[in-house]
Order: sequence, then C-alpha cells, then structure tokens
Amino acid sequence: MINRLRTENTAMLMIDIQEKLLPVISGNDDIVSNTVKLLKAAEVLKIPMIYTEQYPKGIGNTISLLLESLPAGVVKHEKTAFSCCDESEFNEKLKGLARSLVVVFGIESHICVLSTVMDLLQRGVKTVVATDACGSRNPYNHHLAMEEARTCGASVLPTEAIIYQLMGKSGTQEFKAMLPFFK
Repeated sequence: MINRLRTENTAMLMIDIQEKLLPVISGNDDIVSNTVKLLKAAEVLKIPMIYTEQYPKGIGNTISLLLESLPAGVVKHEKTAFSCCDESEFNEKLKGLARSLVVVFGIESHICVLSTVMDLLQRGVKTVVATDACGSRNPYNHHLAMEEARTCGASVLPTEAIIYQLMGKSGTQEFKAMLPFFK
C-alpha cells in the first residue's frame, strides 16, 4: 500500500534524461517540461533526490536545461546497469536519503525506469512513477511499461498530481512558488 506523498517521506529519482537519447524519445518536450516542474518542486519543498546517467561516455550527459534546474547538492550516479538498483553505490546513496517513498521519472520507460521501479518495489520501497515525465522511443512501449509498473504495485500519476499531493494545501509560500508552473 502506497502512503500519500509527503515531503518528509519522499525522495525523487531522475533516470537517464541524456543528450543523445532524449531527441529520439516520443513526447520529449513534454517530458522535459514536466521534469523541470518536478525538479523545481524538489527544490521548493526540500525533497532529496538522485539523478542517474547511463554510460555518459556513449550517451552523453544529462541535458543542460535539467542540469541547470537541479536543486543544489543533488547527487549524481553514473551507471551501466539498466536498473539503478543493480548498482551498489546507487543503493547506498538511496539508503542515505532515508526516505520510504521514491518518485521515479526519466527515460526509457520500458527499460531503465521499469526495471528500477520493479526492483525498488521488490525491496519494499514504495514507488510512484510520474508517467508524463517518462518516455520511450515508441509510445506503446511507454504505455506498456506504465501498465506493468502499476500491476507490480507502483502508483502511476501525472506530475501535477504528485506535486499538489506533496504541497498538501494552497496559500503557503511553497504553493505560491510552484503556482506559475501550472498556469
């Protein structure tokens, strides 16, 4: 059972939104736009996060817009395994965040995102997938991956639902800081 997203129990994980892969991903502009919203929410709400790069020597670094949008102090993890959880250093970084729930987003949905989500769930980590901040080259593969993530026990939600759940209420400074991203 997934607990409701709260700032005190949530971490975020951005997976492999890299220079050479992003241009071929279906709906990449929307993915970037929603990712920027999630990164801003992490900053405003002080939610810890990790981001990964799959073999950056070959696929390139995280796109510059997202690097510029990352909150200060965010931890980067380079990997070669498709599941982030198959990397012991990643597991240590995630454990160090001491959060019971992880919001996952990135590319590709049916490869690195799905395998990571499945492994997190298997390890007892509650997982929420930001479906509109994920993507694959083939949109059908993205759709199937989101269905499988839900079947495995993850919550699959749009970015806006995730951020509003984390904010909890209107009228706060955090709400006012995030509101321009939804107008």
